[in-house]
Amino acid sequence: MPSSDTRDPRETRTTRDAVDVLVYTRTAGYRHDSIPAGAAALAELARAAGLAAEATEDPAAFTPGRLARCAAVVLLSTTGTVLTDAGRAAFEAYVRGGGGVLAVHAAANAEPDWPFYGELLGTRFDGHPELQPGTVRVDDHGHPATAALPARWECTDEWYDFTANPRSTGAHVLARADETSYRGGTMGADHPLVWCREAVPGRGRVLFTALGHSSESYADPAFRAHLDGALRWVARRA
Repeated sequence: MPSSDTRDPRETRTTRDAVDVLVYTRTAGYRHDSIPAGAAALAELARAAGLAAEATEDPAAFTPGRLARCAAVVLLSTTGTVLTDAGRAAFEAYVRGGGGVLAVHAAANAEPDWPFYGELLGTRFDGHPELQPGTVRVDDHGHPATAALPARWECTDEWYDFTANPRSTGAHVLARADETSYRGGTMGADHPLVWCREAVPGRGRVLFTALGHSSESYADPAFRAHLDGALRWVARRA
C-alpha cells in the first residue's frame, strides 16, 4: 500500500517526531530585562503550534537525548559563553541532523569563541545605537516570519549592527533596517535584521531576528506574529 506520509523526505527523525520547544535563556554577559516576557510569549506561541515548551538556563539540557525531543531550540537573548563543550557537541549534532533554531536579539552575541556558532548565524553582533523608533523594511512577504508584517514596519528597538552582511554567507534576508529612519546605523542601505538559512543543504533550519530588546515588544501583536511565523518555520509547523 502506498504511504500516506506527506512529510518532506529530507527531514530527519529529530524534526519529524519531536514534540517540544526548548527556550534557552542563559546569559554570561549583559542580561536583558525582557527575557521573562520573551520566554512567556514563546511558550504561548509554541503551545498554539501544538508543541510543549520548556524555558531553562541550565546548560545540562543540551544533551543528545533531550534535543532529540525538540522541534526547535530558541536562543533568547543569550550572551557570552552559555554552553559547555558537551553541550556544543550535542547542539551542533542536533542542527546538522535537521533540528530547528530560532535565535532572538542578543543571541547574536553568544558563544563568541565558537566558530560553528558564528557560521550558523552568518555574522556577529557589532554594537548598536541607543534604543529608538525606526523602520523595518520587509523584503520577503512569502516567508511565515514576515508574512503578517507591513512593507514598512515602524517599531522601537536597538537596531543592531553586525560585523559582516550575512548575505555573504548565503543567508536569505527577510527584513532590513532603514537607516534613514533612526540615528547611528553603520551598515548602509543593505542592513539585514532578519534572515534565515539551512545549516547544511536540506537540513537544519535557522532563523535570526535582531529585534526583541524590550519587554513591550513581546506584547506587540506584530512582533508576536513575527515570532510565531519564525518559530513555526524552524519547527516545520508553518
